[in-house]
Amino acid sequence: MELTLLGTGAPDGLPRPSCPCAACATARGPWARAATALLVDDALLLDLTPGAVFAAARAGRSLGAVRQVLLTHPHDGPAVELPAALPPAGRVPDGQVLTLISGHRVRAVPMDAPGTGYEVGSPEGERLLYLPPGAAPAGLDGRAERPYDLVLCDVIGRPDAVARLRAVGAVGPATEVIAVHLDHDAPPGAALERSLAAAGARAVEDGTTLVVGEYPVVPEVPRRVLVTGGARSGKSLEAERRLETFPEVVYVATGGRREGDPEWAARVGLHRERRPGAWRTEETCEVAALLGADGPPLLVDCLSLWLTDAMDRVDAWEDVRWRHGGEEALRARVAELVGAVRGTRRQVVLVTNEVGAGVVPATPAGRRFRDELGRLNAAVAAECEEVLLVVAGQAVVLRG
Repeated sequence: MELTLLGTGAPDGLPRPSCPCAACATARGPWARAATALLVDDALLLDLTPGAVFAAARAGRSLGAVRQVLLTHPHDGPAVELPAALPPAGRVPDGQVLTLISGHRVRAVPMDAPGTGYEVGSPEGERLLYLPPGAAPAGLDGRAERPYDLVLCDVIGRPDAVARLRAVGAVGPATEVIAVHLDHDAPPGAALERSLAAAGARAVEDGTTLVVGEYPVVPEVPRRVLVTGGARSGKSLEAERRLETFPEVVYVATGGRREGDPEWAARVGLHRERRPGAWRTEETCEVAALLGADGPPLLVDCLSLWLTDAMDRVDAWEDVRWRHGGEEALRARVAELVGAVRGTRRQVVLVTNEVGAGVVPATPAGRRFRDELGRLNAAVAAECEEVLLVVAGQAVVLRG
């Protein structure tokens, strides 16, 4: 089954008409995208968009053999003129199956937002799933019969759609996930590629033809990632986004609870509100034990608070205690954590702080913490496939 993407952008395209934002200003050349529309084996057109005939021609295709046009989402604004020789556009009611004269079977998949998703099966047995913008499958009960060969959906706007499909086995290790409906809220250029790769997905240019069922191009998700940055740099949000498409994640909060501290409670509340409801929280500093156990991905936030706890346990803040066993005890605890990061079989994203680029701390204890956190960050980074530095909400790749 051959699939040609006539467009990969949001309904308004990218750049949006008359939009002055930075993302639209830089959406030129390969980053410009027409509204998403898919041509399947030259026989089925999913979504009718302006300029579909010309988009097909640029991709070396013709719409002359199309026998069915199906719409996935409500189309606002003036009606799109139907090109000559194309059949009228329509929809398949949720749950019903349409069999085309070409032998393709199309099943309408109900969504949790306005629109219809379509599962398309070829006469040879390959299967793809196409979801409308801003929507995820509804009513997924039980395990899928088998994974799809290809899934096209709004990965940036609805990462939970991929998580739901993974949870029931509809997206497996060999499923190729393509991001479509890309809008100006998606990061531009290489940042988009990095963000999608973390989700096991990728984006392609308009006009790309994919052969469904052949050996897929599935990005390799790094097992260990370290995200570092200054205060309020956006590092925690960057770390959370890397795991949004996974159905189950253990969030390891190393800060614990602080009774009588309303500011801390507010910060914790904000973090909880933006995390998916399916994530489970563990408030602990026993990170090495979690890394050594089997289970779903871990998000450890953060190593600087873990180090604070470790220094508390060995009384490393006092000079006398530091010289008489405190330093040695802390080194052993850090080595245990670094060894656990090296040996873990779980996917893990770790968050830490950069504290060595500012004012020199005024106290010996402050300087000791700065130095030990720098050493800890370097040791953990050496064991991670990918290391990111977040500055002003922008992630810079240091490794990977």
